[in-house]
Amino acid sequence: MAYHLLLNQDKILAPILSIERKELVVRNNLHVRLMSSIMSQQLSIKVAAVIFNRFLELYDEKDPSPEEVLGTSHEVLRAIGLSNAKVQYVQNVASFFISKKLSDKILHEMDNEDLIALLTEIKGVGRWTVEMLLMFSMGREDIFSPDDLGIQQAMTKLYDLNPTEKKSFRADMHRISESWKPFRTYACLHLWAWNNK
Repeated sequence: MAYHLLLNQDKILAPILSIERKELVVRNNLHVRLMSSIMSQQLSIKVAAVIFNRFLELYDEKDPSPEEVLGTSHEVLRAIGLSNAKVQYVQNVASFFISKKLSDKILHEMDNEDLIALLTEIKGVGRWTVEMLLMFSMGREDIFSPDDLGIQQAMTKLYDLNPTEKKSFRADMHRISESWKPFRTYACLHLWAWNNK
């Protein structure tokens, strides 16, 4: 794969590039994928998956429309394990998609930064949340997420960075990631896998 050839040029990253190639997927119903990103904020992957599965069970295991989510009471959404704030944020996503008449087609046609600017207008949706959507649901190959704790931990260990000086730490992360363009998403996937092994 082209990404493997390019990332192998980074001699520090190269040893952690597993034989297993990483694949990106493109998913439908991006409003639900964005809600899933919100649900996973500050939670382990395992706990987030449990809560999201409970969410889908409310709608007979199908992705609900924005209208269906808005029609679900606050109490019902709280009962699946969402905090009060996350219930509000999930419903904010539903309202935003309805009011802006957003569709998967519209979002897939937008470039990364325009999409981030649009979706971070939603209260409860930050840049990290949209970056996760771009990586894991929209198949975008060149996303770097410097605010992600797993990426920070992996790069601190691998590149011997000092995370206590936040400004220089971020600058170092961005400088290192420049050589990974246009395949930064794949680098992130390998960093996560290495950090979690």
